[in-house]
Amino acid sequence: MRRRFREEQPLTFDFAPMVDIVLLLLIFFFLTSNLNARQNALPLDLPRASQTVQQTPELPVVSLERSGKLYLNGKETTLTKLGAQLKPLLQVSGGTVGLRADEKGNYGGVVQVMDVIKKAGGERLALGTKTGSK
Repeated sequence: MRRRFREEQPLTFDFAPMVDIVLLLLIFFFLTSNLNARQNALPLDLPRASQTVQQTPELPVVSLERSGKLYLNGKETTLTKLGAQLKPLLQVSGGTVGLRADEKGNYGGVVQVMDVIKKAGGERLALGTKTGSK
């Protein structure tokens, strides 16, 4: 009895779905890596703390440089404009504002910013720090 062998068809691999998946992964990583970039864009020397909590993306962040420049979510602003700009953001964040200030900055400037945040309706502050000790 003889066995009949079928002609085997050549095995092919379709690369199109794999390329689609790789491109989707790249887009995902580009988008997620950019979310954290807006908070760390300013070169602030933050004070250190032994424990920190991760920041939520919907939290408005006010940053104060050593020189006194003020930023809201990475965009430069002034102390007089800050209150009006914060009011709609505070409704989304539930009254919580992130405050990042340079460790060697002016303490009086930090107090002024805190006062504006309070007048705009801010109820809680999340202070930006670095993890670890010097």
